Amino acid sequence: MIIDSHAHLNSEDFNSDLDEVLRRATAAGVEAIVVPGTTVESSRRALALAGLHDNVYACVGIHPHDASTVTTEALAQIEELSRSDRVVAIGEIGLDYHYDLSPRDAQRDAFREQIEIAVRRNLPIVVHTRESVEEAMATVEEAVRRNPGWMAEGANVHARVPVLRGVFHCFPGGAEDVWRLLDLGFLVSYPGIVTFKNSPVVETIKRIGFDHILLETDSPYLSPVPLRGKRNEPANVVLVAGKIAEIFGADVDDVIRATRYNTKKLFGIKPYDPPRIAYKLRNSLYLNITLRCDADCVFCDRKGDAVVKGHNLKIGKEPSAEEVIEAIGDPKKFDEVVFCGYGEPTIRLDLIKQVARWVKEKGGKVRLNTDGHGNVIHHRDIVPELVGLIDTVSISLNSIDPDQYGAMMRIDGKRFHREMVEFAKECTKYLPHVTMTVVGMNGVDAEAAREFVKKEIGAEFRIRPYF
Repeated sequence: MIIDSHAHLNSEDFNSDLDEVLRRATAAGVEAIVVPGTTVESSRRALALAGLHDNVYACVGIHPHDASTVTTEALAQIEELSRSDRVVAIGEIGLDYHYDLSPRDAQRDAFREQIEIAVRRNLPIVVHTRESVEEAMATVEEAVRRNPGWMAEGANVHARVPVLRGVFHCFPGGAEDVWRLLDLGFLVSYPGIVTFKNSPVVETIKRIGFDHILLETDSPYLSPVPLRGKRNEPANVVLVAGKIAEIFGADVDDVIRATRYNTKKLFGIKPYDPPRIAYKLRNSLYLNITLRCDADCVFCDRKGDAVVKGHNLKIGKEPSAEEVIEAIGDPKKFDEVVFCGYGEPTIRLDLIKQVARWVKEKGGKVRLNTDGHGNVIHHRDIVPELVGLIDTVSISLNSIDPDQYGAMMRIDGKRFHREMVEFAKECTKYLPHVTMTVVGMNGVDAEAAREFVKKEIGAEFRIRPYF
């Protein structure tokens, strides 16, 4: 199921056939639609639609085009409308310096005042920005600085990612802008512009991945190829998902699941999906066997939501070998079965061996993703025990500098880095395929790591995306 995070179903363009539009959306697999307001009246219509349809959610706000109409009374009406439990955000608000249909000072004032409504109501915001990215980002940055508790109530204090405070819809900025927004707790969303020829947002998406984005249509506008020139509608959000999957050579289900989770989390749309033991990415099946780990990496959200591409891995108890085998089903259906969750799999070495043996007997292939500390954990060389069971092992190198390694993983860097390297060398002697990886984050010298792996380990090398 997919979510359209931004569709103007309250537009007059849908007056004559809204029921048919909603039926087509449902038939296309659209689970929910978020309808933004642009004026007080359109906000009322968005809320009315949300009251009539369980799969429609409303935002209320005044668009920068109409900022010149903003009065104290209008703002009070927006705040009053926001008290409905069918309202999930304040928006569409922001700055538009392309059309300048309202004076810029009026736009700035309306933007700030509506952010204050969102802060008081503890709601996220939906931001419109055109030829105003830097100023819009600076405005929300200042709002977050002044209101650190905004959207933070009930947040997991151990989470590695900021609390979500909003989304910049149809985002025109670059990758560095996106990373800056993510640090502030803002996601970005993309409509049909991703399908346009020579669209600049494609390069941005390539650099940021699809873990922090939402999908939208911006209906009735911005119809995706091959429907340009026609009225857009929520059913077409599947074309946006398909294009983003094409950009990454990914499975469209992975794009849909990841963006669906982001939308639900941002807007508080329930229910959330239950935790999983086995989860599929592309055509590999991953096994989530523990949340325990001997490290506490700065980039890992194990203690937070523990979500990967929309898969909830926050298991309440560790599964038995029998439960894992049942969750796998037929291992030959997958390219490989991978021991990889948010914890360190080798902590459960006996289960790995039992399940891997079963997978091999059934004709499947097995990969182990590990931090390489298994020998330390078990006080013995475990590599010989993996022979004949593990086809590929992927080891987190993270850094060639022991001090940086220790700081990133919050462990004794010198000791564990040495043990990890020795484990990797042993694996290259006894196992068919070995890959060493680093996370693509600032401060990590990936090219030096690549050279180290080639010369010192004799393994393959890969850069893992920083989520």
